Amino acid sequence: MVQLKKKGLLTWLFRAPLPLFHLGLGRLFGKRILLLTHIGRRTGLRRETLLEVVEYRKDGPEVVVANGFGPESDWVRNIEAKPEQVEVTVGSQHFAAKYRFLGEQEAVNVIKDYEHRNRFISPIVRKGFSWLVGWRYQGSDDDRRRLVRQIPLIALRPQT
Repeated sequence: MVQLKKKGLLTWLFRAPLPLFHLGLGRLFGKRILLLTHIGRRTGLRRETLLEVVEYRKDGPEVVVANGFGPESDWVRNIEAKPEQVEVTVGSQHFAAKYRFLGEQEAVNVIKDYEHRNRFISPIVRKGFSWLVGWRYQGSDDDRRRLVRQIPLIALRPQT
């Protein structure tokens, strides 16, 4: 599993769109990137995380993201600790959110659909997955199962 330095170049690149969200321009990314706002479990401070949308489901709406840096990611631990204080901004929508972890088969189907939607850049997608998990991902069904065991998928939808 990849570990990023908190002040490293990749962290800076991943956070580069954040000022656009602060200016109310998150809709420029459509439904490809979401802003997750959560509360730090130890500090109680407001935190923001940008995540790629793996699948957008109009019903709800429900937005599926991949937890690419593992179950010990701060944002995942924060939403588990304070589930009532989670907000999502995606496209022009903003809502208080609840979350759920996808089951293995549902997650495998989501990854398969994601690969199909991005088939023209599939070598880049496979290389990205390989980089995240630390082994050569080739897009087989067995690889997808192994991938979703290592990188959980999380669905976010409006609280009811």
